[in-house]
Amino acid sequence: MRKLVWTLAAWLTFGTLGYAQQTFPRNGAYDERSGRYAFTNATIVVDPQTTLQKGTLLIENGLIKEVGTNVKIPAGTVVTDLKGKYIYPSLLDLESDYGMPEVKKARQSFRSAPQLESNKKGAYGWNQAIQPENEASTLFTVDNKGADELRKIGFGTVLTHHHDGIVRGSGALIALTNESANQALLRGAASAHYSLDKGSSTQNYPNSLMGAVALLRQSYYDADWFAKGGSNQENNLSMKAFGQLKALPAFFETTDKLGVLRADKIGDEFGVQYIIRSGGDEYQRIDEVKATGATLIVPLAFPDAFDVNDPWDADAVTLAELKHWEMAPGNPAALAKANVPFALTASGLKNKADFWTRLRTAVEFGLPKEKALEALTTLPARLIKADNQVGALKKGMLANFLITSDDLFKNGSEIYENWVQGKAYIIKEMNAPDLRGTYDLSFAGKPGGKLKITGTPSKPEYQLVMNDSVTITPKVSLTNQLMTVTYQPDKKNPGTVRLTGWLSARELQGEGTLPDGMPMNWKATLAEAYTEPVAKADTTVRKPKELGKLIYPFAGFGNETKPKAETILVKNTTIWTNEAEGIMQNADVLIQNGKIARVGKGLTAPAGARTIDGTGKHLTNGIIDEHSHIALFAVNEGSQTSTAEVRMSDAINSEDVNIYRQLAGGVTTSQLLHGSANAIGGQSAVIKLKWGATPTEMWLPEAKYIKFALGENVKQANWGDVARVRFPQTRMGVEQVYYDHFIRAKEYAKAWQEYNALKNKSGVTAPRRDLELDALAEILKNERFITCHSYVQSEINMLLHVADSLGFKVNTLTHILEGYKLADKMAERGVGGSTFADWWAYKMEVEEAIPYNAALMSREGVTVAINSDDAEMARRLNQEAAKTVEFGGISEIEAWKMVTLNPAKLLHLDNRLGSIKAGKDADLVLWNNHPLSIYARPDFTMIEGTIYFDYQEDQKKQEAIAKEKARLIQKSMEAKAGGASTQAPQTRRTRMWHCEDVIGIHAEHGEKE
Repeated sequence: MRKLVWTLAAWLTFGTLGYAQQTFPRNGAYDERSGRYAFTNATIVVDPQTTLQKGTLLIENGLIKEVGTNVKIPAGTVVTDLKGKYIYPSLLDLESDYGMPEVKKARQSFRSAPQLESNKKGAYGWNQAIQPENEASTLFTVDNKGADELRKIGFGTVLTHHHDGIVRGSGALIALTNESANQALLRGAASAHYSLDKGSSTQNYPNSLMGAVALLRQSYYDADWFAKGGSNQENNLSMKAFGQLKALPAFFETTDKLGVLRADKIGDEFGVQYIIRSGGDEYQRIDEVKATGATLIVPLAFPDAFDVNDPWDADAVTLAELKHWEMAPGNPAALAKANVPFALTASGLKNKADFWTRLRTAVEFGLPKEKALEALTTLPARLIKADNQVGALKKGMLANFLITSDDLFKNGSEIYENWVQGKAYIIKEMNAPDLRGTYDLSFAGKPGGKLKITGTPSKPEYQLVMNDSVTITPKVSLTNQLMTVTYQPDKKNPGTVRLTGWLSARELQGEGTLPDGMPMNWKATLAEAYTEPVAKADTTVRKPKELGKLIYPFAGFGNETKPKAETILVKNTTIWTNEAEGIMQNADVLIQNGKIARVGKGLTAPAGARTIDGTGKHLTNGIIDEHSHIALFAVNEGSQTSTAEVRMSDAINSEDVNIYRQLAGGVTTSQLLHGSANAIGGQSAVIKLKWGATPTEMWLPEAKYIKFALGENVKQANWGDVARVRFPQTRMGVEQVYYDHFIRAKEYAKAWQEYNALKNKSGVTAPRRDLELDALAEILKNERFITCHSYVQSEINMLLHVADSLGFKVNTLTHILEGYKLADKMAERGVGGSTFADWWAYKMEVEEAIPYNAALMSREGVTVAINSDDAEMARRLNQEAAKTVEFGGISEIEAWKMVTLNPAKLLHLDNRLGSIKAGKDADLVLWNNHPLSIYARPDFTMIEGTIYFDYQEDQKKQEAIAKEKARLIQKSMEAKAGGASTQAPQTRRTRMWHCEDVIGIHAEHGEKE
């Protein structure tokens, strides 16, 4: 025989082999009426700060009766001696979907037929993604399999909610019991939940990150208005439920550190301090995350190593991905060191069984064990005001606790039992018989080889060595009190031998059946007891974990230290002042405190200043790109004809490498515009390209602009028959959109004016706050300014006529490739033109573009800027400006103003940008050649006295990046060779946004539509 099957019945004093609920006592009398148990002589971890040696835990009727070192045990108690073992509070997870219905997320392309209205029936809100009426307590069903999975890793309680939508409703506190839902539900309406993921909603709005933010903000304002009686004409169950959520602890799900900052910004607007589920990369922005004051829920889903044995795969993986793989396990430790409060969650793990491996890895990376335990017990319980029920082992609390073999955070420690509400769930047999050793096998009285049992008592390993020296690893399963091993004796002659057996003294014996059905007797007699192998003394000198340095931003070309403003004197250079002085030769500029302090000749550097020799070089202002789409997670909220409520500042991607690339081209300021999918688009974000800063640090909130659009994109001319739903479908309809929205904005502004003028507002409800009409009302008040995507003369005339008749002004016409046809009308109204130098014929409405357009508009008195609308072109805007000299005969000085001073004027920032003058921002570029030359490149690019690009440092940085990536690739290969799980690199390209790009709400996280 080559393989043996046998069954062992080992009748134990208590418990079962396997994983099932305990149903009978260990020892002593069992009083069914009291349900009372005592656990003695254990190391009891009461909470992260309190540990008892030789302690006793007494529970009764599902609650903790007493805990201490001198506990009187009542008669009739089931007593278990846990000498050498530990008791911990069961763990609590605040980010769970346990027992919730599956969420099937919509993945509609915007270019498929849009769904404009909600398909939810009843007196609910207008948008499917706003679901405050959802109650986890009513959706919850007991899931025994899911509960088992969580109990095995130590969880006894979860806060669960339906992970669907932007406003998700209330969460419920659930005990992980196999009892009924009535028993499992500890508290309904325990929490409120939010996100920026529209989930299963099939409505086309929102279809962008900034749209999701706008919808959430509007819902807050609407709920407040409803609560104050603003709508006495209708009932809205969604808004009523939203108002009730405000009293609950508020949780916000995000996916990365920028999402944490974004969520906190929303919370600040409405006086809400969210508890934020983060993405595990907070260490990359630890100071900013700490400044939010938020408590985080942190996943342990650290990324796998990359499979980079193939050089092409190695090229595909980015430096940021490799560094995050290396550094992510240190995220919890970094948060603990920075005193950022956080809970830990098992959510996000592909395999929940990896939880303790990941957690112990975090401890190895510096997370204190006490902090780890706190993050899984007392802190999450306190956040949801359940610290009188769960999270610790104190009198009166639920009897939710773990029995473990050792310190939970020690490698090899095992969870034996997880008690939930006073009921035991056996994870591993605590008192399993030690069957290990070498046995002599006999079959029908004849020698049959050896049976070797090794491993651990709770995890034995089996091996058969037959008489013909063939070694077989049998399959073994444990069910209740039976152990079964199955085998195929000969691969050439398939069949299974089955034997049953039992333990008697030093023997295993029983009966069996051969593959042909013939019965037989067998016996296994212990010949040699198992002895633990003697571990060799570990003399290895372990080096500290080699980790790369943090960089800002966490992307290629990031800096190990954040750049700082300096006092700098640039001497003996050619200065393009854009002021009355024109171009100054052999002159100096002194920069102090982020400003231009002095401009002149023979300036002296103050003590400690850095001096830069500009001999033979040219110093200019930084280039200002009036029309850009870099550094954004999305560009169009293309779902409605007017989305004036959305803000591009909500979608700034401060880690877009195009920021650094454009600094290398001398750009210092960009207006990030909404796209041209709508007649009325979203609010612009003007940013300074401060590489390594946060979105808020880059953003200039005083520059208040909004994108309008005319032409083919607005009426969806090229989108096919599916795009025949949204108004307008014609150019005439576009005109009516403007009339309709501005008439409503006038009425809205009037209503607020009348309300604010009331001396006695008692009993009067304020008008409903409408974020869309707010933006349009700002235009009417000349507080927000229009930049309009435009090409064709007739449409531009239409918009100017609408503006004249309704009393608002168009600030800038962008693209404006037929501007030469109506430059006189633009100049008359003070409308600026931001155009391309020579783009032509890339679509029908551009056929009459000419390269003389900029010059012709400029000669009519129009303030003209040359813009990019393209991430690549923006790196060469100096050369684009030079084209106006070639094609239009514009002077070099005036051409240079088209990418510096003129866009500053169009952005109403010329009081601080656009020229080299004392008191203005020190946003400067030192060129190695004439700035309009094709050979010119920046030696450095400075913003507010801080050098963000330095050509010499860039050369060093590229070498350092190559070395760092090579180190990480080798480390990843070593991890794979050591058996670590790996992932295949995915080729990702930085999205180069353009005006017409429309993409779904999930795309900011890499999902393309």
